[in-house]
Amino acid sequence: MRRALAVLVSVIAVGSLAACSSSQASEDGYRAGQTHQPYRVPSTPLTDTDGRPYSLTKDTDKPLTLVFFGYSHCPDICQTVMSNLTSAITRLDDADRERVDVVFVTTDPTRDTPAALRAYLDRFDRSFIGLTGDLDTITQVGKPLAVYVADGEKLPTGGRDLNSHSTQVTGITADDTSPILWTQDTSSADFAADIHTLLND
Repeated sequence: MRRALAVLVSVIAVGSLAACSSSQASEDGYRAGQTHQPYRVPSTPLTDTDGRPYSLTKDTDKPLTLVFFGYSHCPDICQTVMSNLTSAITRLDDADRERVDVVFVTTDPTRDTPAALRAYLDRFDRSFIGLTGDLDTITQVGKPLAVYVADGEKLPTGGRDLNSHSTQVTGITADDTSPILWTQDTSSADFAADIHTLLND
């Protein structure tokens, strides 16, 4: 029952945001990005694929960091979102590209070892940053960003069934807040347009 309720809440939240998404620019100038009262980004460090501590505040040095919580064994949504982000990055000119990072935080740290996570991200873009840690810490980092991470049902492989994790992409700006997010249905063209708008406001 708890699991079903969590999935329902996640679906309703994402659905309500998706209903606002459009390929036409909104009043605040974004095609698909949903602005909101800025979330304060937690400083709790996770661990990157090289084994070094990485904080979403202290180590996000570029004007914009796009953060997505997901897992490499995800059969559908994570692949789609990451593919659209990858395509969006290729649409940027060199000046914009140098000012944005993409960070993928695993929600399945048991199976997503640093090596496995690095191999997964390299299929999209070698510059993408992968983060892992224990599941409790990952969950706590996600909460202030309105990212839901399910405990998940343990699988025989040792991983977890995490079909009810949140699927939005979070934008973190230079002041260590998150004022904008994108739903899982955002196209690469809309991502690219919104990234350009954010960087040049």
